[in-house]
Amino acid sequence: MRIASLIRVVACSLILGALAPAVRADSLDAALIGIEHDWAHVAYEVPAAGQDAAYPALEAKASALAGQYPQRAEPKVWQAIILSTHAGEHGGLGALGMAKKARDLLIEAEHIDPDVLQGSIYTTLGSLYYEVPGWPIGFGNNDKARAMLQKALQINPDGIDPNYFYGDFLYRSGDRPAALAALKKALAAPPRADQPLADEGRRGQIRKLIQKIDSTH
Repeated sequence: MRIASLIRVVACSLILGALAPAVRADSLDAALIGIEHDWAHVAYEVPAAGQDAAYPALEAKASALAGQYPQRAEPKVWQAIILSTHAGEHGGLGALGMAKKARDLLIEAEHIDPDVLQGSIYTTLGSLYYEVPGWPIGFGNNDKARAMLQKALQINPDGIDPNYFYGDFLYRSGDRPAALAALKKALAAPPRADQPLADEGRRGQIRKLIQKIDSTH
């Protein structure tokens, strides 16, 4: 009886050990979806005046998740996305510090899994490189921005985010026809079933930028 009991215990341990990675993956996926939804809520539903105060709690949540899964790239990418978005709302020297931290997190994530989240590492890096001031104030660099955004498009050519940011970059670079083409492609991107609020908010930004470009002709 003792041997039979031991066999059952060992068998159960082996089964639980085999299931543990899947359980952890499911837990991480659920946490990431929660963070994405929270980010979209702050970015697109919270009034602009309240966003600066809303981001720190979300940053802390993403940081804790990254600490829980140090060998996974996804939490680091989302932490960087939140920091870079917050930097855009915060402004000033504090924003530059957030942007630098976001860049460093993305570089760390790239070492783990460069293609994760459909090229979001390069989309976010690209946006940072063209939005942050250049030397001697910051690390902004349009050549790096173009290279990162084009790399993101190689991974996710029809995605709404890489096409939007590439279109915004092209517009700021003075290439309006190419910018409009990229933005219209972004607007036609297939919807993401797990990110309806983010898609809706991004489409609003795309339409606004297209209207701005059209009105300046």
